[in-house]
Amino acid sequence: MEHTSQYAWIIPFVPLPVPMLIGVGLLLFPMAIKKLRRMWAFHSVLLLSIVMIFSIDLAIEQINSSSIYQYVWSWIINTDFSLELGCLVDPLTSIMSILITTVGIMVLIYSDNYMSHDQGYLRFFAYMSFFSTSMLGLVTSSNLIQIYIFWELVGMCSYLLIGFWFTRPVAANACQKAFITNRVGDFGLLLGILGFYWITGSFEFGDLFEIFNNLIYKNEVNFVFVTVCAVLLFAGAVAKSAQFPLHVWLPDAMEGPTPISALIHAATMVAAGIFLVARLLPLFIVIPYIMNFISSIGMITVFLGATLALAQKDIKRSLAYSTMSQLGYMMLALGMGSYQTALFHLITHAYSKALLFLGSGSVIHSMETVVGYSPDKSQNMVLMGGLTKHVPITKTAFFLGTLSLCGIPPLACFWSKDEILNDSWLYSPIFAIIACLTAGLTAFYMFRIYLLTFEGHLNVHFQNYSGKKNTPFSSISLWGKGSSKPINKNFCLLTLLTMNNASFFSKKTYRIDENIRKITRPFITITHFCNKNIYSYPYESDNTMLFPLLVLVLFTLFVGSIGIPFNQERMDINILSKWLSPSINLLHQNSNNSMDWYEFAKDAIFSVSIAYFGIFIASFLYKPVYSSLQNLNLINSFVKTGPKRILWDKIINVIYDWSYNRAYIDVFYATSLTGSIRGLAELTYFFDRWIIDAITNGVGVISFFVGEGIKYVGGGRISSYLFLYLFYVSIFLLIYYFLNL
Repeated sequence: MEHTSQYAWIIPFVPLPVPMLIGVGLLLFPMAIKKLRRMWAFHSVLLLSIVMIFSIDLAIEQINSSSIYQYVWSWIINTDFSLELGCLVDPLTSIMSILITTVGIMVLIYSDNYMSHDQGYLRFFAYMSFFSTSMLGLVTSSNLIQIYIFWELVGMCSYLLIGFWFTRPVAANACQKAFITNRVGDFGLLLGILGFYWITGSFEFGDLFEIFNNLIYKNEVNFVFVTVCAVLLFAGAVAKSAQFPLHVWLPDAMEGPTPISALIHAATMVAAGIFLVARLLPLFIVIPYIMNFISSIGMITVFLGATLALAQKDIKRSLAYSTMSQLGYMMLALGMGSYQTALFHLITHAYSKALLFLGSGSVIHSMETVVGYSPDKSQNMVLMGGLTKHVPITKTAFFLGTLSLCGIPPLACFWSKDEILNDSWLYSPIFAIIACLTAGLTAFYMFRIYLLTFEGHLNVHFQNYSGKKNTPFSSISLWGKGSSKPINKNFCLLTLLTMNNASFFSKKTYRIDENIRKITRPFITITHFCNKNIYSYPYESDNTMLFPLLVLVLFTLFVGSIGIPFNQERMDINILSKWLSPSINLLHQNSNNSMDWYEFAKDAIFSVSIAYFGIFIASFLYKPVYSSLQNLNLINSFVKTGPKRILWDKIINVIYDWSYNRAYIDVFYATSLTGSIRGLAELTYFFDRWIIDAITNGVGVISFFVGEGIKYVGGGRISSYLFLYLFYVSIFLLIYYFLNL
């Protein structure tokens, strides 16, 4: 088994041939590469599968032997400075590698069909493979400089993927916003790295922790400076993991293709900040006040993300704020010192949220067949509803992902979120109350998403889409306008019979338009009872898109079992604790979950009751048995007219405006930061134009006029020049004489 760990350094380089070959091929053989473009999905999945198998083998080895391996190679050697490259293989590395590869494989398979119509298909898979390389390099890094290099590569890939449809101004603005916001955190990260190198003289994790702990023990460091450096290090994690106040880029990042949202902004890239804090936790845990600061930022993010998701209309933005809130739970757990609990929630949330994002992509994929390509409509949950009968597999998968994120047993997120809630009661009652309240809000907004999307009456909504009633629909392509001919009934029946005959890697070839996201493809229609008129309805996605959903459903159902105790007396003995035992020993900590089954069941009943209460409120307001308007009227009937009614309306309006307008944080940044920077730039421009340039130009103009005047004085006679010279010298001598009297 030791032989396997010796070759762990190749993990980041396995997916690298795909972007390299695509890039070289497009330069040398562009036509051939484009004709064979569908083969690159297979190669991307194959190489990432090799990494997955290798990572699982490493994880099994660590579970059996509880060992940590590190391999280092010298890079820069000097008398006063040395820099090494290395590969660190520990439980945190294997956990992140398995997450990146398993979710990545599912997303790549899903993307083969989702992006098949797109002209940038090859570019998409090149970016995705290079992102996998960068992320794997990040999690296997053995020192801070190596982490920073791959950290920036991950940020570059995120910029390219968010702005994948760069011809759309909103996507271009989103990737720029993500880039600038992350640069703020990355600059702090760089300063923190340099600060700790100045303190310890090392970038290597092992040496860094040992030297710093000795300095702390001997009281030989300036605690103010150390705290500032730790906060700067943490700033990088705040930006990358969308923690308050650098969270503003994450909702706008949903302008990229949905598979990107599933891979980068649900399971991997946003988890890089959690990974960094977990990696540096032995450093943070000995610094006074920094752990409280981390837990406080996590707590603010938990509550803020949940409240901002309450009134969002875009399905992907709602899931983005949900991701932000769940990342806050992980950061809260790390700040409380619950290392195992934070990583457990990282695992369960990654699979559940990837399932939800891919499910939302399947919904969007289906909705666009009706409304034409328009993100404002195809992603707007208010315009959805009644999809249960038409996308049953997507609906079931999305429902299970929703239950998991709500914390309903026995699904994955129940086990991890329940541990965080239990640990929060031991850490701070105030934090525990906010965490439990947020758990109820999570159940509310997640079921709101589900009910608005899948429940309701389909025919009513689709009449609104067409703008017509009782009229046949024309054929509209998946991503743009298609044929204007009405769809006949024979074609409808034929399509219904053949809709499920899709291959694993779809063999369909679609006509690629010059414009991005355009394809000519008919959509399915069915007859509405015995009516002669034909109506257009969304249909279930192809098998290539459904297969990853079903696999992620299995993960959502069973991945929580790694945290279920196999010891009947103690709740802290499970597969995950055995897996993480080297890291827990390194932190000199034990799990906080050493309780019996009775205490666990008592706490679980409390947390599940909160989740069910949130589900009940969401069902009461949004379940289509009665319209939400009727339900609100029912509530309003208990609040009679007068001051109580006015107060009730104000509370509802304040909550809605707070959530829908993103807590006005974006507006604050736009007015305070962007506005002030723009004002400073205009002031600098005025100073440069009318003062600096004016002085320079004034000197030139004065010199010009002085020269023009002097040229008429000269007559060409030497005697006149000598007379003027002696005259001026005499004047200066007289002035000097009188000044010295």
